[in-house]
Amino acid sequence: MAIADITIIPIGTETPSVSAYVAEIQKVLQQNEDKVIYQLTPMSTLIEGELSDLFDVIQQLHEVPFSNGIQRVATNIRIDDRRDKKSTMAGKLQAVEAQMNKK
Repeated sequence: MAIADITIIPIGTETPSVSAYVAEIQKVLQQNEDKVIYQLTPMSTLIEGELSDLFDVIQQLHEVPFSNGIQRVATNIRIDDRRDKKSTMAGKLQAVEAQMNKK
């Protein structure tokens, strides 16, 4: 399992707000719930799944602004692909919380 942090930036929008594009991206993620687990954050979206599925879903997400009339899109992707043990978003949070609770 891998975890990706994705930020999709439509360039040349009519207004500074991009929430409509983010909402459309979330709809695409809902359609892919059989492939990935996802979490919207205030600054990006996190997705978790098999690496090949992540790349497929990321390409779908990258296309969202284009399908809404945008002519240029910048997508930032950061991937955490740990192979020595299973890594999940929930597990990473639990590990940090455990460290915080140590005396």
